[in-house]
Amino acid sequence: MYRKILSLMCFSFLGISFGIAQTTTESFKVSGNCEMCETRIEKAALAVDGVSVADWNKESKMIDVTFDSSKTDNHKVHMAIAKAGHDTQMHKAKDEVYNKLPGCCQYERASLTQVTSHEGHDHSACSHKAEKKESDHSECTRPNKKKSGSCCNK
Repeated sequence: MYRKILSLMCFSFLGISFGIAQTTTESFKVSGNCEMCETRIEKAALAVDGVSVADWNKESKMIDVTFDSSKTDNHKVHMAIAKAGHDTQMHKAKDEVYNKLPGCCQYERASLTQVTSHEGHDHSACSHKAEKKESDHSECTRPNKKKSGSCCNK
C-alpha cells in the first residue's frame, strides 16, 4: 500500500515537472513615442504564441517580454513588433507600415541602436524570407546586411 502511494506521488511530481513552461524574459529597445505606441507594441508582442507578458516603457523605450521558449523565441517577438510599425534592435518596420502610424507615433527612425551581431541567429523561418524569393532584407537593421539573401553571415 505504501509503495503504491509513493509511486503515485512520484508520477504526479514528474507530470508537474514536465508540464512547467520554459519561461524566458528578454528586454530590448523598441522605437515609439506615446501611449498609443505602447498599446500597439504590447499588443503585437502578446499576439505571439507563447508570450505571456509584454511591458513597454515609453521613457526608456525598452520592452520586457516574458515567453515560453518552447513555443517561441526573441526573434519572433521582434518580427511581430516590426510588422506593427515599430523598429526594434533586430528588425526595422517596413516604410509603408511605419508611414501609416498616426503622426504622434512616428518616431525618429535613426535613433535606434542597431544590432551588430546575429551570432547563432537563424532567419530560415522569417516571414520576410518566405514573402520574397530573394529578400532585400530591408527590414533587417544589420549595418552590413548582404543583398544575396542572407543577413546572418552563414
